[in-house]
Amino acid sequence: MNTIGHIFRLTTFGESHGTAIGGIIDGCPSQLKLDFDFIDSELQRRRTAQSATSSQRLEPDKIEWLSGLLDGVTLGTPIAFMVRNEDCKPEDYEALKDVYRPSHADFTYEQKYGIRDWRGGGRASARTTLPIVVAGAIAKQILIEKDIFVRAETVFMGNAEQARMEGDTVGGIVECRITGVPAGLGEPMFGEFSAELAHAMFSIPAVKGFEVGDGFALAKMKGSEANDTFINKDAGLRDARRESCPESRVNITTLTNHSGGIQGGITNGNDVVFRVAFKPIPSIAKPQQTVNRAGESREIAIGGRHDVCALPRALVLVEALAAMTVADMMMLQQAHN
Repeated sequence: MNTIGHIFRLTTFGESHGTAIGGIIDGCPSQLKLDFDFIDSELQRRRTAQSATSSQRLEPDKIEWLSGLLDGVTLGTPIAFMVRNEDCKPEDYEALKDVYRPSHADFTYEQKYGIRDWRGGGRASARTTLPIVVAGAIAKQILIEKDIFVRAETVFMGNAEQARMEGDTVGGIVECRITGVPAGLGEPMFGEFSAELAHAMFSIPAVKGFEVGDGFALAKMKGSEANDTFINKDAGLRDARRESCPESRVNITTLTNHSGGIQGGITNGNDVVFRVAFKPIPSIAKPQQTVNRAGESREIAIGGRHDVCALPRALVLVEALAAMTVADMMMLQQAHN
């Protein structure tokens, strides 16, 4: 399951301290002139070593485009790309290769595959999310042509600087808003728009919670409080336009948006609003108790280069996966028509 999407699809490859990471994008429309400066600027948003609370791994993140393009224009064929890992320090993890780090994927990966890449978490590392940003930047360019925009922001974050000084980490919450989404996107029963968004967001390392619209707060409301009342946006205007153009559509919307732009798993034309909760980064410098492969107790303090909080670099990931989801759902809807 290293591929996400139905028509607009991304397959990723690579490990944190392997030779390279990269991806293959299939289903991208032809004749799209890519803005490479924009793609690079999106990668810059997730780069390390931009603050004292960010990992100090220094990677240039230079994309090598391998296929699917001619003079910067998409051909409609698979777009393959890769980014070489140039600042690897696997020796930082040598002492941990037989030890299970608390709340990491060390134990679970080894249980699943019988082997694990102990160099920085291997495939489970946040380093492997870079291809998502590339695909998301391309999806954003597809959406911009349709006046659809995606923007994420931090709505809560712990005190990262204090945590850094204490050798600890913090988590937080990201809210994302997608404007311009047309009504009618989503595939009931098991491909609902909200389900596709949740699937995408839980693909991000450290994500532990997801909600659409008012989310869990709806559980404390009455139906009369939670329902989004439908209105005719043009009801107060004269009907001259409709008289001159009888086939024109009624401009229906809702007074509130408790549903977050999704009802019955299908977009209703309002802004799609959702929130994602990130747990604290599990790599902490404080001493922790754990066990090794033999089940023997060990005390560890994780060194190496790690973020104190995922949020500053994760905003672009949330946007990227949201943009990919919208582009994919639009292509599915077009396939129906």
